[in-house]
Amino acid sequence: MRDRLARVLERPITRNAILGVILFNAVLLGMETSDRIMAQAGGLIVALDWLCLSIFVAEIAAKLLAYRFAFFRSGWNVFDFVIVGIALVPAAHALSVLRALRILRLLRVISVAPRLRRVVEGFISALPGMGSVFLLMGMIFYIGAVMATKLFGDTFPEWFGTLGLSAYSLFQIMTLESWSMGIVRPVMDVYPYAWGFFVPFIMVTTFAVVNLLVGLIVNSMQDAHHEEDVKRTDAYRDEVLARLQAIEARLVAPPGETEERLADDSARNIGYDHPQARDRNERA
Repeated sequence: MRDRLARVLERPITRNAILGVILFNAVLLGMETSDRIMAQAGGLIVALDWLCLSIFVAEIAAKLLAYRFAFFRSGWNVFDFVIVGIALVPAAHALSVLRALRILRLLRVISVAPRLRRVVEGFISALPGMGSVFLLMGMIFYIGAVMATKLFGDTFPEWFGTLGLSAYSLFQIMTLESWSMGIVRPVMDVYPYAWGFFVPFIMVTTFAVVNLLVGLIVNSMQDAHHEEDVKRTDAYRDEVLARLQAIEARLVAPPGETEERLADDSARNIGYDHPQARDRNERA
């Protein structure tokens, strides 16, 4: 029974059905943010939301029954377990903020959709390399914040008065959000050569370090796709080898046995009611 239940859970139709429930539940959670909709159909929306949650709980229970302790060996199963568990926490008093976390159920799409899983797995595999890049960026920001505070802090304390304000202003400059007319040009009105500090900072952070992060993520995605292609190729190769071994076993078998096997295969391919199959059966 556990094997049959596991096969049912792994069927594409089951996964697509769960995906549909997740998307439908996300729509319901969005409708709950509208006071007008809740005033007209609030009871129905809440009931449907509980129905969706019941389906998620039933799915987790079925997986626990089918896989038992092997359920927790998969990180995606643990992810689903945590997301559904958060939705079951009673939202009362101090825990009322957890009601907003119910929207995290939408993240279950990641565990159901294989393409999204590959994207997340590629991103996670890029984290070690990204850590080194973040460390480098932190060093650059610290150096830049100290220099900006020393250079511009007295004249522009609202942007560079402290180390924290300088770091935040430099972060805004790195994102290229109102960096020219909002910060740099007013500073250049007082310090005409301030561009000699801001332009190299933008070149290093925005165009070099950020693109380095993008390159790491893209490489991780390509590696994830390559591993999947290798697994698919290995599976196809194993299938072809199994077929070749079966053909080899037939060729090395005794002549009579080989003819009998070929006749059986021919009968299976042609059909039991074919004249050749009937003649062979009558002779038998």
